[in-house]
Amino acid sequence: QVQLVESGGGLVQPGGSLRLSCVAPRSIFTINTMNWYRQAPGKERELVATITILARTNYADSVKGRFTISRDNAKNTLYLQMNSLKPEDTAVYYCNAIQYWGKGTLVTVSS
Repeated sequence: QVQLVESGGGLVQPGGSLRLSCVAPRSIFTINTMNWYRQAPGKERELVATITILARTNYADSVKGRFTISRDNAKNTLYLQMNSLKPEDTAVYYCNAIQYWGKGTLVTVSS
């Protein structure tokens, strides 16, 4: 069974930073575009950021300039550096590759 495992979520004050990590099986990680999604309470899941195997990135407008997606191919690990966090960034963040999903990690931005 393919497992993607996220970590790094937590409670942070507005303006703060967090870094999320996602470890994926090498067979998945090295040949696929990797994505971060998020789902806020009562809202649909939305794409936050994407990184291709050539490290080309794309971001949702709502996070541009604040979030940075990156990948370490040697460690099969995907990252999401989140800076200048806002209360509206509160959500469960999911790692995704093709049809595979992690269980998510909760990010709460609140004072």
